[in-house]
Amino acid sequence: MTAAPTGRSAVPAPALAPVPVLDVGGTHVTAALVDPATGLPVPSSVIRRPLGSHEAADGILDDIALTALQLPVGHGPSWGVAMPGPFDYDTGIGRFTGIGKFESLSGVDVGAGLRRRLLDRAERLCFLNDADAFALGEHRAGAAEGHDRVVCLTLGTGIGSSFLRTGRPVHDGPDVPPGGHVHRLSIDGRPLEETVSRRAIRLHHARLAAPHREPDPRQEPALPDVHEIAAAAEQGDTAAAEAFRYAFDALGRALAPWIDRFEATAVVVGGSMAQSWDLIHPAFTRGLAQTDRAPVRVLPARQPASAPLIGAAHWVRSAAGTS
Repeated sequence: MTAAPTGRSAVPAPALAPVPVLDVGGTHVTAALVDPATGLPVPSSVIRRPLGSHEAADGILDDIALTALQLPVGHGPSWGVAMPGPFDYDTGIGRFTGIGKFESLSGVDVGAGLRRRLLDRAERLCFLNDADAFALGEHRAGAAEGHDRVVCLTLGTGIGSSFLRTGRPVHDGPDVPPGGHVHRLSIDGRPLEETVSRRAIRLHHARLAAPHREPDPRQEPALPDVHEIAAAAEQGDTAAAEAFRYAFDALGRALAPWIDRFEATAVVVGGSMAQSWDLIHPAFTRGLAQTDRAPVRVLPARQPASAPLIGAAHWVRSAAGTS
């Protein structure tokens, strides 16, 4: 006969509250709740809204907060907020000067402004660089998983980058570019983003398509956008194909010595331009082949949309010592 149990019955541990996160970009802001049990966004919670990076400061903060306030209540009090740089991530103050977006937030205490607008739903905002958030997310649940040293790139308006060592961003030291930012590098005597960026690709394509007419940078909004250039390249347009080849071969050549120094075993690529993988991958890998080391693996992101949300939530839990 089995003896009756003695003592108190085991009480299940209370479930951890979801982690609220924000991913702030130049054209959109995304809010979501991340399930601490899975580390993944709750699909029904994800909200994405347009965001004007050229608005006045109050307008930008209002739009971010309105998106955040659409999340269901019952989440944790600490928010993860992925923000593009330049930004003071420790103090929450914008440093956007001379970069063409979020200029009105330069010198603004973004943290205080958002906490005030979020009322009693935010005790703490944990800011991190958006490329670092993407990298942490890919390391937790994407293509960077299992790599001790990995470089993650986001290709959009410009080049975002993160050098991860044992799952932590590395921002200084001899093994990474200044600040850990690839966009600070130069290639062929020019800043890298004058060759590899949305603006640079559009202008270079215009020169190739009409070699006897120098494009006026002021007419850039009227030029074909990168996704249109990619579509033309896939249909056999030689000028469009060369514009991609030139840009991403240059990116590979600029990055190659830093891959060597950092001893990275993979490069993970995300961002809007990564949708043109068949154009980017061959040119980029040829450029990277400048290093004497064994070829590094170049992988497309597995969580291109969710990675910054996953990474921001991980940042919050790391700050709290719970992950």
